[in-house]
Amino acid sequence: MRYLQLIMACLIGMPLTSIAVSEEPSPESVFETRLKPIFDSPDPSSCIQCHLSAVDLKDYILPSSRETFLSLRAQGLIDTKRPDESKILHLIAMGDSDPDALSKRIHAKNRQAEFAAFSHWIKACCQEADLLAAQPASESATAGPSVTDEVIRHARKDRVLDSFVRNVWSQRMRCFPCHTPGELDPSNPLHQKPIERHREFVKRYGARMNLFKDTPLSTMRSLIASSQKRHDSRLPLINLDQPSKSLLIQKPTAKLPAKGADGKLGRPSSEIPVSHMGGIKMHAGDQSYKAWLHWLGDYAASVSGNYHSADELPADNWYPTQHVVRIKGIPESWPNLSKVQVFVHRWDESANDWMARPVAFTQALVTPRKILNGSLFVIAKSDARKDLDPSGITLQPGKIQLRLYRDHGDRLDQAPTLLLNDRAADATATLQATFGVGFKQADIVDSIDPLK
Repeated sequence: MRYLQLIMACLIGMPLTSIAVSEEPSPESVFETRLKPIFDSPDPSSCIQCHLSAVDLKDYILPSSRETFLSLRAQGLIDTKRPDESKILHLIAMGDSDPDALSKRIHAKNRQAEFAAFSHWIKACCQEADLLAAQPASESATAGPSVTDEVIRHARKDRVLDSFVRNVWSQRMRCFPCHTPGELDPSNPLHQKPIERHREFVKRYGARMNLFKDTPLSTMRSLIASSQKRHDSRLPLINLDQPSKSLLIQKPTAKLPAKGADGKLGRPSSEIPVSHMGGIKMHAGDQSYKAWLHWLGDYAASVSGNYHSADELPADNWYPTQHVVRIKGIPESWPNLSKVQVFVHRWDESANDWMARPVAFTQALVTPRKILNGSLFVIAKSDARKDLDPSGITLQPGKIQLRLYRDHGDRLDQAPTLLLNDRAADATATLQATFGVGFKQADIVDSIDPLK
């Protein structure tokens, strides 16, 4: 087209300088005007829509257009034959399929701008013959996140939400009825007094009583948002610096406030020492406590960017059930309120022996009556989750062995989410389990066999 313009100009005697020739901007020009601002911006990219941390779009941008192109091409993130199909564009566009409608709407403008900028730049690069012929970037000039792919996936919000559902949301009835308005049924006669109590507390302490919302997503979002607002008079619901000092777990493990001179309960405290108008709902060291603290610690580490490699990640493979074990006859030598973990091993008929890997576990405190009570959590790899019943009625009846592990040396005080089955068990018990639903249908063991 430009050649024809030159010919016509010569024929009619038009000055060449008067011809406006439209040229596509160079990759360098597009890079400087559209990608460099992303790299220089102090604000996070739209990656935060789906990731708590570990990855940002600016991680993929190097100081120059050429370096960036060669790096992304070497990693398979740019398709030079089909620029519109480049993987980096697919990664940016993943936010469009986010099931969280609110988050998708909040980040839509930023995400669309980033997509358009990268798309324009990639197409410009793919028009440059010398750039296409250039040698691949050296490893030292490779752009990308500083952490492994496993860490990036672990910090995805959908993974964190899934963990929240399994570890926190599944135990929400510990907070019934004061903090679970969605579980109150006006048509249920048994809920009339709980409804009155909830109404009374909301009137006295405000809407913050409604801790658990209608859905796990809205609940987790509310907890996170509330924790970002700092108050001098109370701990944050989620304490990123000290997860065990999160109000979310301090409250249900706290006692009633002390009574005043008039004999009435005082106002509950939301700072250390915490007191709770609902009294103790879970004990520090029981299974619900362990599950909640597991999620709090993992969330804090993820959002703070404390994970760098796969071997630092928690297994996060606990799945709640409605099955309960009740173990009587705990030896008198086992101190009251000491922590014990119980692992469930199935009988393997083909091997004529107990399976080496446990299928479930729980953690409980020895009661003064020398009893252990615990709700079971299935231990399963993520690819086996499809075989688990979402209602929590998961384990099939059968012959099992319970292996009990005491917390020698108070290891759980230092690492509350630790599993203790890395050594020999302290006791065992064998039974034909029915795995019923709830405490009324708990599998009961009358005695155990202490081991050496």
